[in-house]
Amino acid sequence: MFNLGAFLSYVFVVSFTPGPNNIMSMANASKVGYKKTLDFILGVCTGFFIIILLSGYFNLLLFNLIPKVKIFMGILGAGYMTYLAFKIINSKEKTDNNNEEEITDENNLNSFLNGILMQFVNPKAILFGITVVSNFIIPYYKSNVAIILFSIFLAFVGFLSTSCWALFGSLFNKFLSKYRRQFNMTMGLFLIYSAFSISGVIDLFYK
Repeated sequence: MFNLGAFLSYVFVVSFTPGPNNIMSMANASKVGYKKTLDFILGVCTGFFIIILLSGYFNLLLFNLIPKVKIFMGILGAGYMTYLAFKIINSKEKTDNNNEEEITDENNLNSFLNGILMQFVNPKAILFGITVVSNFIIPYYKSNVAIILFSIFLAFVGFLSTSCWALFGSLFNKFLSKYRRQFNMTMGLFLIYSAFSISGVIDLFYK
């Protein structure tokens, strides 16, 4: 029997705890506000929806392949998220002296497309998709409609979690602007920690 309580507990705990999506949303909103971060958040939700959908349709195949590609996926994901972390650490508050290239670069970081692409190198999103589909969905619901509806629901939860983190960053913008450098450094370090802790790269050094 489908365990709704266990399903919701797992989904909300994983979705609302610190991770690349939430940290990036908070960092972006603290600089440009919630509304201007919506494109990134919607990109995250779209990418996450695709990940869940693919996990639903190719669950068995992905589960057979995951041991072979886990190390490569972990290194790729950790590398990309570390790149994003350094972008956050080195980003500056927009002023009239900012040149057009710097502004364009930050806009790209906070874009719909970047939100989508980030999901495909985000081990937390991919492994969450595989886990939640294999343990809670496929054993009980195998129809196309069920997989699509679950994917929409999980993407919506993702929207709620990233929005909450973004709103926090936006509401405390005035306070955070006084400590912009320290805040960017903290968010960047959190993102680096998140990237390596969920990628499996650190585990290689203990084998």
